[in-house]
Amino acid sequence: MLAQRRPATVRDAVLDAAEALFAEHGYASVSVRDIARAAGAHAGSITYHFGSKAELLRTIYRRHCGPMNTRRLELLGEARRLADPVERLQAILRAYALPAFSNLRDDAGGGARFTRLRAVMSAEGNDVAREIIAEAFDATSHAFIDALDETLPHLERSRIVWRSQFLLGALYYTLVNPERVTRLSRGAADGGDMARALEELVASTLWGLAGPAEGGLTGGAPAAAVRLSG
Repeated sequence: MLAQRRPATVRDAVLDAAEALFAEHGYASVSVRDIARAAGAHAGSITYHFGSKAELLRTIYRRHCGPMNTRRLELLGEARRLADPVERLQAILRAYALPAFSNLRDDAGGGARFTRLRAVMSAEGNDVAREIIAEAFDATSHAFIDALDETLPHLERSRIVWRSQFLLGALYYTLVNPERVTRLSRGAADGGDMARALEELVASTLWGLAGPAEGGLTGGAPAAAVRLSG
């Protein structure tokens, strides 16, 4: 387990405290005073550094999503150059998921905690959070969907959007609740094995994402092998 990073400044302490509180309790129920108390700072310092609670949440997203999205786009560019459609689809899925798994090693507070915050913000349905999430992820999400659209010509874009939504949900849950895998497998699988989790996520999504537009799977063969075309 990584040692927690000691905040270098009051600003960093406020960011870390706010991220932990938002991930645990949501946005609406956490006050500026709650954040200041957890950070060991004066409430006025939050206004001084960030201006508002909304801007504080936006800053949290920016500090994690900037590096994550940059890496996603780099990997996506590499994936789109692959000629084999099945290999390309696998690489596209890894390009989306790998940076989120890699961020687990970020001792600045990324990884599972930030993923939990994202899941909580999405479930809360707060207008402020919804706007910030769109700012942080819509551009890379469109690039990801574009790559899938090129690779899966038998599917309408709207169906690709639906299926990629399920990938996002699986990614959230895998990072937030790995112990469930260990418990239900009775110890045969280690839910904390992120390399294995990534491979299982890609394998299961490949089947679900590339399946036929209508009806069931064809003949029990992997849908990607049946349906993908160059």
